[in-house]
Amino acid sequence: MSKIKTNSGAKKRFALTGTGKVKRKHAFKSHILTKKSTKRKRNLTHTGVVNTSNEKSVKSLLGIR
Repeated sequence: MSKIKTNSGAKKRFALTGTGKVKRKHAFKSHILTKKSTKRKRNLTHTGVVNTSNEKSVKSLLGIR
């Protein structure tokens, strides 16, 4: 049986924490930043955790069972 390949896009976007949760970055922080408030941009800087309902699908893209 062959190995499961990791999705290239997913490995660039997600990372695992020590407890096994999946870290993610916020969207809407890459361009058109002039119309967004400083507070909004600052809050988008921090990383979040993938919701438990989506965690299974993200882990399968990363090749984790």
